[in-house]
This record gives sequence, structure tokens and C-alpha cells, in this order.
Amino acid sequence: MAQPKKPPVRHCTGCGAEAPKGELIRIVRSPEGEITIDEKGKSSGRGAYLCRKASCLQKAKRTGRLSRALNAQIPDEVYAQLSEKLERTDG
Repeated sequence: MAQPKKPPVRHCTGCGAEAPKGELIRIVRSPEGEITIDEKGKSSGRGAYLCRKASCLQKAKRTGRLSRALNAQIPDEVYAQLSEKLERTDG
């Protein structure tokens, strides 16, 4: 009998906690170097994941983990978009 398929698990860049891929926000650096929030989780490029908590975003920004994970400098507007997205999902 076949085993049930497990959902893919990823680590949060901010806190390091493991969570199913669908519960995290994906930030992607495209092959052209553009950094965006990947709403569908299907964009090509190097990806990093964040929990849907403001504290994880702040920690990832403060420690530079998001920049290291994507091998690129993260523009302030991307952090602003992430912060706005987290506010919308919380409230």
C-alpha cells in the first residue's frame, strides 16, 4: 500500500522554524536579479521563506538573513510590501 504524500517542509528565514511550504511567504530573486514576493510559490529563481509573523520579518531584516539567503541586497520597498502583506493577513 502506498504511503500518503507528505507536504513539502521549508524553514523560515527569520526564526528558523519548520513549516509546510504553503503556510510560509516566499520571496524570490529572479534570474534577472529582481526580488519580489512570490504569491503562487511557482516563480523561477532562488527562493527564501518567511513565517506570517512581523517578528520573523524584523529578525530576518535585522540579522541580514534574507539578504544572505537570496545572495542579494533586499530593497526597502520589498520589506515594505512584506510588512503590508503581514498586516493584511493578521487583521
